[in-house]
Amino acid sequence: MASTAQPAGSVLASPQRRSQGIALRRGLTLLGMSVLVPGSAQLAVGKRNVGRVALRVWLTLLAVLVVALLLLIPFRTQIIGLYANPITLTVLRWLVLALGLGWILLVLDAWLLANPRAMSTAGKLVSGGVALALMATGGAVSWTVSGLFAAQSKLVTNIFTGGGSSKVENGRINILLMGGDAGADRQGLRPDSMTVASIDADTGRTVLFSLPRNLQHAPFPSDSPLHAKYPNGYFCHVEDLADACLLNGVYTLAEQNKKLFPGVKYPGAETTAAVVGETLGLKINYWAMIDLKGFQQLIDAVGGIRLDIGKKVPIGSLHGPKGVYGWIKPGKNVKLDGFHALWFARSREYSTDYERMIRQKCVMNAMLKQLNPTTVLTKFQDIAAAGEQIVATNLPSGEIGTALDLAMKGKSMPMASVSFTPPLIVPMDPDLAKIRAVVTEKIADSEALDAHPESTASSSASGSASPTPKKKPSSTQTDNLDAVCKVSA
Repeated sequence: MASTAQPAGSVLASPQRRSQGIALRRGLTLLGMSVLVPGSAQLAVGKRNVGRVALRVWLTLLAVLVVALLLLIPFRTQIIGLYANPITLTVLRWLVLALGLGWILLVLDAWLLANPRAMSTAGKLVSGGVALALMATGGAVSWTVSGLFAAQSKLVTNIFTGGGSSKVENGRINILLMGGDAGADRQGLRPDSMTVASIDADTGRTVLFSLPRNLQHAPFPSDSPLHAKYPNGYFCHVEDLADACLLNGVYTLAEQNKKLFPGVKYPGAETTAAVVGETLGLKINYWAMIDLKGFQQLIDAVGGIRLDIGKKVPIGSLHGPKGVYGWIKPGKNVKLDGFHALWFARSREYSTDYERMIRQKCVMNAMLKQLNPTTVLTKFQDIAAAGEQIVATNLPSGEIGTALDLAMKGKSMPMASVSFTPPLIVPMDPDLAKIRAVVTEKIADSEALDAHPESTASSSASGSASPTPKKKPSSTQTDNLDAVCKVSA
């Protein structure tokens, strides 16, 4: 009779041990299925109602995501506008939290369906640890994403207050950008820089017009509550106060006379926009003001900017407690963080207000050229925190998509810039007719770059028509940005 004894050193696993191993493998498989395709674990063990609901939700989300990505190409403005709506962001926030909770429950259910009681002690610890890790990860991701939507909703609600006009005037959208300075040496908040970005509504091509902060006799529109007091422009007839009645003081003036602007949330910004528009002969659609400290944070949030710097710029003030304590050195493709970009834009020492205006436009140009949707998405929390420093903008949240679309169109195009500084104008006694004529001229020059008459194309193809006469060059010199701070590619 043959012996049934096993060879020395050979041990067969007991049925109980084999059963425990199968239970562990089954449990890990079900957990993996829940991760890859939520609801599939429940379907596999016969819990069809739960499995079908979970799977349908999962497939619906994938379908919506794919459709949204496909529609983002032809309907970018509409999709972004819908996404930027506070209601949409709130719905997305709670939806993510609900989905996260549902996913956690599915993972827990999958572990229970594996019958952990049939596992060994080690198997229970392994499968339970994996399940807990998955649930914790899912909860953390859900909480983080919902927090992102909450930050976006808060940003949109607090900053994009609305009130601006989306009406296109003569084919253009005009946006006033103000840099606010509320430093310890200043009385109240005053715009330290005022630049209008005049944007072609079709092409996105942009012309920047900057007015000096020390401009006098800035005109109030006839419908302004302050027009009656200053019918000939903002000017103080008392000699000692002459320096106070400057363009950057319009903001404070309106804020001190809020009773003249019932129902207006930001009379200072609204009045400044109206006066700047009247001076340039442009209808201002939107305005935005950013505090200089917020500007520094914003630059850091997007990872800094790069410029070719033509001359060294001092850090500090000769009249400050530390004096000039550093320099931004010239060079090519210099990377500036928020601190150095702020000083590059605001430094006054060994320079003029007018050169400073050019530097500020260089920084804005660099931001426009180097900011991209990927940066915005990956650094949104930091950008949102910096955005809280923005005093206000009257751009409605529903127009964010349109504004972004224009920015993306104009990103690849050279940006023309004009600063109304001496010798072009005399800030103490500006020629308003000349200012408006220059604005008209520069806008026409910009639009001519995108004009392609069909006759020109056909004549070129046939070679028979006479050549198109060259346009007379502009009589007004534009800002030489390259000499001061050429934006690096």
